[in-house]
Amino acid sequence: MAKSAAKKVSNVFVWILMGLLFVALAGFGIGSFSGGASQVGSVGDVEITADDYFRALNNEINAQSADERRAVPFAEIRARGIDAQILAGLTARAALSHEAGAMGISVGDAEVAAQIAQVQAFQNTSGNFDRNTYEFVLQQQGATPREFEEDTREDVARALLQTAVIGGLTPNEIFAETITAYQSETRDFTRLEVREGDLTVPIAEPTDAELAAYYDEFPERFTRPEARRITYAWIIPSAIMDDVEIDEDALRELYDDRIDEYVQPERRLLERLVFNSDAEVDAALAAIEAEETDFDTLVADRDLTLEDVDLGEIAADDLSDAAAAIIFADEDSELLGPVPSPLGPALFRVNAVLQSSEVPFEEARDDLSAELAQEGARRQIDDMREGIDDLLASGATLEELSDGTVMTLGTLDYTPASEEGIAAYDNFRDAAVSVQDSDFPELLELSDGGLFALRLDEVVPPTLPPLDEIEAEVAEAWQATALRDAVAERASQLVAQLAQGATLEDLGDTAEERLIRRQDLLPDLPATTVAQVFQLEGTGDVVMIPGADAAHIVRLDTINSGVRDAPDTSVILSIMNQSIAQSMAVDIFEAYGQALQANAGITTNQGVINAVHASFP
Repeated sequence: MAKSAAKKVSNVFVWILMGLLFVALAGFGIGSFSGGASQVGSVGDVEITADDYFRALNNEINAQSADERRAVPFAEIRARGIDAQILAGLTARAALSHEAGAMGISVGDAEVAAQIAQVQAFQNTSGNFDRNTYEFVLQQQGATPREFEEDTREDVARALLQTAVIGGLTPNEIFAETITAYQSETRDFTRLEVREGDLTVPIAEPTDAELAAYYDEFPERFTRPEARRITYAWIIPSAIMDDVEIDEDALRELYDDRIDEYVQPERRLLERLVFNSDAEVDAALAAIEAEETDFDTLVADRDLTLEDVDLGEIAADDLSDAAAAIIFADEDSELLGPVPSPLGPALFRVNAVLQSSEVPFEEARDDLSAELAQEGARRQIDDMREGIDDLLASGATLEELSDGTVMTLGTLDYTPASEEGIAAYDNFRDAAVSVQDSDFPELLELSDGGLFALRLDEVVPPTLPPLDEIEAEVAEAWQATALRDAVAERASQLVAQLAQGATLEDLGDTAEERLIRRQDLLPDLPATTVAQVFQLEGTGDVVMIPGADAAHIVRLDTINSGVRDAPDTSVILSIMNQSIAQSMAVDIFEAYGQALQANAGITTNQGVINAVHASFP
C-alpha cells in the first residue's frame, strides 16, 4: 500500500517531501545541543526538540558556507530570516506527524526496510543493502539503527498523508487550454518607420535659453554619480618593457622552440571513411559520381557523424608514404580513394588545401622581442616588490613612493562605470570599492604582473556640474529629445491621414512582420512594440510607437490563433497542465498545513530557542 500510494505523487510533490526528509535526516552526526531544556516547541503531542533545531540550523550554515565558499556567521543567517524558515519547516513536519498519528497512519517494518535499502550510503559495491555498512555509517554519525528506523517510519507516514491530501489532483482542462491559447496566439502586422529625413521641417540648433531650460528641467540626466576619489601609485610591465635588454641568443632560442608555429608544411583538411575492401571504396565513388549518394550520406548510413570521420589538419608526415603520395599529389580532387590507412582501405574527402608557410626569424623578431621584454619587465617588477613593501610598512605615502621608485602616481574619481587606465583591472576595481579612508596603503597585484597601492581621499557625493562645463553633453541630449518628439509628432500626423482614407502603403515604404509571438523581441524596434501590437483589438487597428530616433506606425493585419495539435502548442499545453496542477497542490497543501497547526495548537519556548541561538559563535 505504501509503495502504490507513494507512486501517485508527482515529481514536484516528491521534492517537497524530500525537503521534509532532509530536515529530519541530514542533521545526524553534526553534533547536538548541549543546553539544559530539550524542547523548542510542539504541535499537538509532537515535540520539536532543541537537537532537531540545532542540527537543522547547523546543517544550513554548513550548506550556505559551502555554496559561498566562506564561513557564514550565524548572525547573517538570522539577518536573512533563515532561522525562522527552518523553525517553520520543523513545525510543518511536526504538524504532519501529529495528524498522521491521530489518524493511525503508519507503515510496517517491511516498508521501512525497503526504504532504507534504497539509501546509497548503506549499499555495498554491488549496489545491495549491506547491514554492516548500515550500522557503521549510523555509528559514525552518532545515531542508532532504532532511531533511524523510527525516523524513517515517521517520514513514510507523513508521505502517505501528503499523498492523500494532494495526490490525484486534476485541474479543469479549460484552465490550461485558455492560457495556452493566449500564449500560442501570433500576430501579423505591417509597420512604417518615420525618421528624421521624413520631417517636413528640420530640427533647429538649440538656443542658449533652450539649453538652460532643458538643463534645469532634467538635472538628473547630468548629475554625476557618487564617486570615490582615489590616489594610487602603480607600475605595470608595459611601462618599463622598453628599457629591458633583450639577449639575441634568447630570441633565437625562443624562435627555435616555436619553429612549428613559424614553419608549417603543406597540409590538408581531411575526412576519412574506412571500408572493408578497395572494391567497396570504388563502388562508393561510383555511386557518388552517378549522384546516387554523397559522402555525408555514406557517413550517416554508418551511424557516424562528420565529427567521427574528421581528421583535422594533416601534413604528409602524418600519413603513410603510400597515402601521402595519393593525397598530396592531387590538388584538385575533393574525393580520393581507395587510399590505404591503418584501419583499411579508405575514402578521403579533402575539405581544404593549406599551403606551406614560413615566417622568417627577422619577421618574427619584433613579436618575440616584445614577449621576452614583457617577461623581463614582470621579473623586474617582482624584484621590486620587497623594497616597495618595506617603504609602505615604514609609513611612506603614495607620493613618496612615486618619488622614490619607478611607480607612477595618479588620481581617479572612481565609479562603477570607470574603465580607463588602471580602472580596467578587476583587482583595482575590487580594491577601489572596498578601501576605507582609515586604511593604510598596501601593495596589491594586477593581472598582468603589475603592482599598485591606493588610498581613499574622499567620497564625492552626487554632483551636478555647471552648465558651461557640460554644454556639449546637454546639447546632445536636447537634440535627442527634440528628434524623438519631432518624429513622434510627424507619425501622429500620418496616422491622422489614415483616418481620412489613406493606406499605410500610401505613406511610405513599409515592412511586414509575420507570426510574431507575445514573448518575441524585435531588436530593431522599440522594446514595447510586441506588447502594444497584442493590445490592439482587431485587424486594421493602428498604433503609433515612439522610439529614440524613429517613430513607428503599426497596423495589425492578422490575429493567428494557436494550432491545437502543433508541436509547440502541445508542449505549452503540457507545461500549463503541470504548472496548474502543481500550483493547486501547493496551495491546497499549504492551507491544509495551516489548518493542522491551528487545530493541533502550536507552542514555542523562546528561551530554549534563544539558548540554541547562543550556542552558535
